[in-house]
Amino acid sequence: MKRISILGSTGSIGVNALDVVRRLQDRFQIIGLAAGKNVELLRQQALEFRPKIVSVADSRGAIDLRSELESRGIRVVCGEEGSVEVATHPDTGIVLSAMVGAKGFLPTLKAISSGKDVALANKETLVVAGPIISREVARKNTRLLPVDSEHSAIWQCLNGAKKDTVRKLILTASGGPFLERDLSSFHTITVNQALAHPNWRMGRKITIDSATLMNKGLEMIEAHYLFDEPPEKLDVIIHPQSVVHSMVEFIDGSVIAQLGISDMRMPIQFALSYPERWENDLPSIKLTEIRKLEFFEPDLQKFPCLKLAQQALNTGGTMTAVLNAANEVAVESFLAERIPFSGICHIVESTMEKHNPVADPSLEDVLQSDLWARTRARESVVHMQT
Repeated sequence: MKRISILGSTGSIGVNALDVVRRLQDRFQIIGLAAGKNVELLRQQALEFRPKIVSVADSRGAIDLRSELESRGIRVVCGEEGSVEVATHPDTGIVLSAMVGAKGFLPTLKAISSGKDVALANKETLVVAGPIISREVARKNTRLLPVDSEHSAIWQCLNGAKKDTVRKLILTASGGPFLERDLSSFHTITVNQALAHPNWRMGRKITIDSATLMNKGLEMIEAHYLFDEPPEKLDVIIHPQSVVHSMVEFIDGSVIAQLGISDMRMPIQFALSYPERWENDLPSIKLTEIRKLEFFEPDLQKFPCLKLAQQALNTGGTMTAVLNAANEVAVESFLAERIPFSGICHIVESTMEKHNPVADPSLEDVLQSDLWARTRARESVVHMQT
C-alpha cells in the first residue's frame, strides 16, 4: 500500500492523480491533501478519500472546512505552513508535488528534507532552485520521480542506460495553439485563444506557458537537474501530434522514443507505482490510426520565450529563478487582460536584463532573487499599460 500526500490536489494534476487512486484503491492510501482556494472541491476530495490532514490557502477556507471535516477525524490547516505539514506528515511515504508555480518549492524541499520520495509535477521547484533540491535529494537519499509527460518519457527511455552512452535528450513540444499563426498577429491573441490547447487539457498557467513555449524552456531546465545532463545535450523539437512524448538519442545513433495517448494519468501512475509498472483501464494508443508523425525545429522568432529559457539555463545561478518569477507575473497579467500576449516575453526579457545573477546561490539568494524579479516584472507591467 503506497501512502501519498498530494500538494495541489484541486489542480489538473491533482485531480488526475486522485482518479488514478480511485481506479487503484487497493494500492494507494491518501494521507494528505493540500489545495489553494477551491475549498468546495477540496471538501469533496476529503470526504471521498478520508485523508488524515488537509490544507487550504487561507484561514477563511480552513474555518469553512473545520466544522465538517474535523468531526470526521481530518485535521484542517492552512497557508504555506499547512502545505508543509501535509508534505512532511509522518505517515506519508511519497509526496506528489503538483502545486502551480514557485509556491510549490518550499513544501517540496521540506518533503525531501523529511525523507519523503517526491513525484515531481511542479517543474518550477527545479527551475527556481535546482542545485539546492539536488543536494538535498542526495543528502537524504530520497528519490525525485518525474511526472511531466516529457520527463517521464525520457526516464522510461533511459531505463538504466549508462550515462556515457547518452548523446542527447530530446523533449517534444506540441507547438500549442499558435504553431501555424502568423507572427504579425500575435499582439491580437486573446486569453480564450491562448487557453485553447489543441491536444492537452491543463491548468490555465501551464496552458499559457505552452502557447508561448516557455513551458518547454522550463522543462529543459528541469531535465538538466533531473538527469544531470549539460545544456548542450538537451534539445527541443516540435511534434504537433503529441504522440511521441520525448526521446533519447544514444552515442551509436539509436533513438528510443516513448509513445502514448495524451493523458496525464499514465505518467502520474508510473511515478507513483515505480519501480513497478501496474495495469490500468486507460485506453491504449491505436498505432494504426496515426496517419503521420511530424518533427521540426521550433521557430524562436515566434516563440522567443524558449530562447530566454535557454539563455537562463546557460547563465545558471539565480537567473533561472528570475526567469520563472518574471514569467509567473507576466502570465498572470496576461490572464487578467492587463498586457497583450506578446508582452509576456518582453516582461521576462527586460527583467532578466536587469538582473545580476548569483552563480552559486544559497536558499536566501534564491528567495531574494524571486522577490526582486516579481517586483521588477510588476513595474514593467505598469509601464506597459501606460
